[in-house]
Amino acid sequence: MQEDKNRKSYIGYEYKEITVNENQVSMYLDCYENFGWIAEKELTDRNPYQRPHQNPYQGKNQVTIQMKRDRKIINKMELTRLQRNFEACVHEIGMLEQAKTRLALIWALAIGIAGTVFMAGSTFAVTHEPPIIWLCVLLAIPGFIGWVLPYFVYRETVKKQTEKLQPLIEQKMEEIYEVCEKGHSLL
Repeated sequence: MQEDKNRKSYIGYEYKEITVNENQVSMYLDCYENFGWIAEKELTDRNPYQRPHQNPYQGKNQVTIQMKRDRKIINKMELTRLQRNFEACVHEIGMLEQAKTRLALIWALAIGIAGTVFMAGSTFAVTHEPPIIWLCVLLAIPGFIGWVLPYFVYRETVKKQTEKLQPLIEQKMEEIYEVCEKGHSLL
């Protein structure tokens, strides 16, 4: 009889595996813990300087986190709903982070391509028989400007987009913290 009391009762687990950027592992571990998930021992005990096992289909700085939680956890439906809300917020933050550079990249590429078109026109003007030197010089000037300007346009556009989108990212982070707080209170 005493032996039965000392024995652990059976716990059935459900498992989840997610792949995240290496620099976001701590945030994911902290947040998923608020929804009842526990990280597998191998991940939490690994040397932080040791590169995790690489899946050939994932990026170089991607880490796979394996987690488990009790299948009979209290408030499982509500925790799952909050977890989906958290995942949606993280996805939106990722999209906002990409939006910081998307417009800048488009502008830089468009200007660079336009500069290349002018440079091609300049090349055709100089290789024409007889060479049209004045047209070559006239087209080369905007060509060189189109090759140099994208760097500065990219930097300035990223700066403006970051200033514009940073409050939205901060707002989403606050929403994540509120969702995690609600999840923690349900455990």
